[in-house]
Amino acid sequence: MYSVVAVVYIALGVWLNAEVKFIFTDAMSRVAAVSAMLWSRDPHFAAVGFVFTPLPAVAQIPMGLLGQLWPELLRWNITASVMSALFMAGAVMQIRGIALDRGCAKWVTVTLTVLFAVNPMILMYASNGMSEAPYLFFVIWAVRRLIRWMRNDDAHDLIAAGLSLALAYLTRYDALAPMFVAVVLVFVVSWVRFPKTDDDSKFHRWWAAGIDATVVLIPGLIAFLAWSASSWLITGQAFQQFSSVYGNSAIIEQAGGAADTPLSRLMFSLTEIFVLGPAFPILTAAALILAWRRRDPEVVVPILLFGAVIGAQTLLYMMGSTFPFLRFYLAVVPLCFVLAVLIAPRDRTVVSRRPGRAAVAEAIPDQPKYAGPSIMLVISLVLLLGSTALTFVAMGSPRLASLEHSLASVIIPGRQDPDEQAILRTFGAERRIADYLDALDLPDGSVLADTVLAFGVVTASDKPKQFVITSDTDFVKILNNPSENGVEYILTVPNEERGVADAINRRYPTMYETGSGGIGALVIEVENDGGTVPPAWRLYRLTGNHQSGG
Repeated sequence: MYSVVAVVYIALGVWLNAEVKFIFTDAMSRVAAVSAMLWSRDPHFAAVGFVFTPLPAVAQIPMGLLGQLWPELLRWNITASVMSALFMAGAVMQIRGIALDRGCAKWVTVTLTVLFAVNPMILMYASNGMSEAPYLFFVIWAVRRLIRWMRNDDAHDLIAAGLSLALAYLTRYDALAPMFVAVVLVFVVSWVRFPKTDDDSKFHRWWAAGIDATVVLIPGLIAFLAWSASSWLITGQAFQQFSSVYGNSAIIEQAGGAADTPLSRLMFSLTEIFVLGPAFPILTAAALILAWRRRDPEVVVPILLFGAVIGAQTLLYMMGSTFPFLRFYLAVVPLCFVLAVLIAPRDRTVVSRRPGRAAVAEAIPDQPKYAGPSIMLVISLVLLLGSTALTFVAMGSPRLASLEHSLASVIIPGRQDPDEQAILRTFGAERRIADYLDALDLPDGSVLADTVLAFGVVTASDKPKQFVITSDTDFVKILNNPSENGVEYILTVPNEERGVADAINRRYPTMYETGSGGIGALVIEVENDGGTVPPAWRLYRLTGNHQSGG
């Protein structure tokens, strides 16, 4: 089943990126990192960059190795879309696995799996190459393993949960939230269910709880320390996402800062959560009530872990540290599906390699596998179906789905919104610039560009070695003396908004406007007719009149 889902998602990704040309900027930036690591004039692993965590880019390396033989893989974001398709297919299988662990009837398992797989936001982020797919996969994997551990007390499930959360951190920084919650949850549960025998057992109780929590903590702690130390050793900053001019907070500031209030941001977050999971309040209440009646505590696992993901994003947005994107609340979708699974009565014991001493001795009633659906389960499935429909409608709203709504101009007959059409042309200007430069047949290191904005040009080029880019170890040296280091052209952007972070603008503030007083002569200007910054590009040919700045 995994192969079927993965193939469908890959085909959808090829259509979305190469045919519709609807390419997300964050996904393409990961492809640029792959190109820099493998095919730049100075290939090295550190070129993956440290603003984002590395796993979404590193996972593309196997397919990225084909980039020179088949440049379209990079040009059209295919390496990223295949990565997200494979991970999201894995997320679908984890939802199915939770239902199988529960012993749900086959029709329930199939219905839940299919509904999750065809949710419009799941389809979108399975095919667009963004980090949501691997992030959801790892968090759902952790949820599944911790649900199992709640029943079998098996250390293998704790180890798997710890590893999955560590990989989630290497996918997205905000995975620290569910990681912290998981460690606390495991400690509390282990402490509560440790057998109380005598006074000497108090120490052993704390010790056992600490050991269980440490098993979950150690992989994530190693990932956190290793990645932070690597960033500090190479860039001088341990957390570039938060301290560099390329991080989210800096981008928001460059765009003029957040204009609304924390309260309005909170209301926006709650609205986003509702349109993705309108069934969430009912499913949560039902699952909690049934769990209380059945003495079935595992329901706290999805509520706390997915809740940590959603809560962290809500808090970051209220603080003005992130963007009003629907995708940041996507975790509410698997949360609703896991809650629906837990509403179904347990009909099998959890298969375990080595059950711990706190494993639940389950006695499953002697009854037919399927004795008819419960009313609450049927209501849950109907609610999930309705949620899917509401999410589909909400994705067409520019206010609620600022990244996703443009696809409506493709799939809805007669809808040809000019703004949406512009977004669908994103990276069109970059491809034209790349084609122009490729036609010049330049030697390696002939074009100076900062990939803070020019990453789309580099990935669209059949000759990435012609560029001197930010990740090159000699970039600063060449930036200071471009003409003396073989550079013939400089690709520039306006020194405003995101452009203020461009290294060329910081070194030569008037480069875009005037060629920095004679350093370069304007060759072409390409208007950006897409929906992103910069508004235009200018390509200057160096004249040899190097100046020290301005």
